[in-house]
Amino acid sequence: MSFKALQGKKVAVLTETEYIPHELDYYSIGFSVLGATVDFMTNLWGAASRTIVSDVDAPGKQVYSMEVDKDPKDYDPNSYDIVLISANYCSVRLREIPPMGSLGSIEELQTPPAVQFFKKAMENKQIVKGALCHGLWILTPCPEVLKERRVICHTVVLADIHNAGAVYVPDPSHVVVDRDLVTARSAADLESYFDAIVKKAIKKDN
Repeated sequence: MSFKALQGKKVAVLTETEYIPHELDYYSIGFSVLGATVDFMTNLWGAASRTIVSDVDAPGKQVYSMEVDKDPKDYDPNSYDIVLISANYCSVRLREIPPMGSLGSIEELQTPPAVQFFKKAMENKQIVKGALCHGLWILTPCPEVLKERRVICHTVVLADIHNAGAVYVPDPSHVVVDRDLVTARSAADLESYFDAIVKKAIKKDN
């Protein structure tokens, strides 16, 4: 992969508390080396910024934090070349129906800003989309954009993407590319997932 292969490209990464630190570091460093800029976004709930914290899945595990000052409601996904949803339970948190603490309703399932952001990105075939591990949960409120899309995901999400009409592909490589959508089974597949996203983004320029 050539140096600065993504020069001038813009990447949006939707994330939340329970993010995986090495995943976000991989995007920040990897895309920067290739010449792209990366914007991390989360629900700010009316604040100027929020500090989110990393996943803890074992006693004594170190907790990391990062400050995010971009809210997907304030940005147009069509201004980005690549839109990603981070792994783990970020997608679940990003689906919370505003305002925080609301009982919500079936009619409001698609109203969370992050859901709208990713849905609009899915509707633009020129944007490369990526969902790793549990990430496809961001789209299960929007079955119309998941229907008949070939994907792979963590088994925890499998029933939900099946019910949303997606086609599960248990590829032994753990990465599935369906036109403008790249999915991977888990964060253990981060390197090959990242490479597939970059190759797809480069191909769109050729």
